[in-house]
Amino acid sequence: MDTIAHPPVITRSFGWKRIAVRVLGEPFRAMTWRRLAYLVLALPVGLLCVPIALVGGPAGRIQRGLARSLLGAEVAAQAPVAGRARAPLAFVHAVLSAAVNLVAIAVCGYFWTIVVINLGYPLRTDTTAESLTHSWGGPSLAGAWAVHAAAGGLPFLFLTPWVMRGFNALQTGLIRAFLSDPAPGGAHASGGLTRGRAVVLALGVCAVCAALSVPVIHQL
Repeated sequence: MDTIAHPPVITRSFGWKRIAVRVLGEPFRAMTWRRLAYLVLALPVGLLCVPIALVGGPAGRIQRGLARSLLGAEVAAQAPVAGRARAPLAFVHAVLSAAVNLVAIAVCGYFWTIVVINLGYPLRTDTTAESLTHSWGGPSLAGAWAVHAAAGGLPFLFLTPWVMRGFNALQTGLIRAFLSDPAPGGAHASGGLTRGRAVVLALGVCAVCAALSVPVIHQL
């Protein structure tokens, strides 16, 4: 009697292990620190580009070059035109991106500060025998250190790189929207946002971050 061979059943897992490895390894990737370098440099470079754009200088080329060198973002240069027709777009981008860059470095800088002060809790100048008696996890130094690391240091260590990725995506989106030529219909060939949507998104992110910063500032 012949037997019928059944094809093997192929099961597909969601890849939780791969996701966990990616999340846990993100703070230790070289690209993460390149993203941080971009966040640090984007604000002063962007502010410098404001007067450069006003006089019709190469503000767009400077912004595209910074994003390409640190983020690997390839943004097609705008086609050359006569006069200073590109200067208004470069100026608008410089002003708008300055606000985004300020918010990005403030948020990410605050998050990284949380990482440092909690993982380095024993090295803090305010860590004394008296303070440990009122500290979470005290009165022992080991207990207080463990609680601060688990509650603040480690969560923000793995969260902050993804927050930086989000800000970097917005920053490169603004560059593509204002400093490269749009395809027919207003969108860009690279799949970026239209200029109008980029403005709304940038202002929305700045407004939300500003609102969320109010209770944080009151606690400082």
